[in-house]
Amino acid sequence: MVTIQVLCVGRLKEKYLQSACEEYAKRLGAFCRFSVTEIAEERLPDAPSGAQIQAALKKEGEHLLSLAQGTVISLCIEGKLLSSPQLAAELERRAVGGASAFTFIIGSSFGLSDEVKEKSALRLSMSPMTFPHQLARVMLCEQIYRAFQINSNGKYHK
Repeated sequence: MVTIQVLCVGRLKEKYLQSACEEYAKRLGAFCRFSVTEIAEERLPDAPSGAQIQAALKKEGEHLLSLAQGTVISLCIEGKLLSSPQLAAELERRAVGGASAFTFIIGSSFGLSDEVKEKSALRLSMSPMTFPHQLARVMLCEQIYRAFQINSNGKYHK
């Protein structure tokens, strides 16, 4: 059974978003071992300098990479845009190729360190639009579930 881990910088605060993620986690249990791990966002001053932001991203990145397992897929604005069927095909292709664990990484509001991006097998963009990180987490969980439904010829994705 494939392992899917979602690593996130920051906590999911809104109850309705927590409930949505919990629902997708429950549904994903039929297809994979699924988990979400949150790490603390580095503290920054109200108006951080570029150097302070880069230092925070570096620390967060080191922590994220220490927890990552298997194939790393990072969500970043400059990433590749994939449709739901394309994401399903990408996960299936990598699984057939021997990948048994995938780690999806969602960074902080300042993004991800260059090191995380460089160590990613795939950089994925959800949209050219910007979404709050908490909503992006729900959307990612839904898309992972949709990918498994597509790959198992389920009806959910239609």
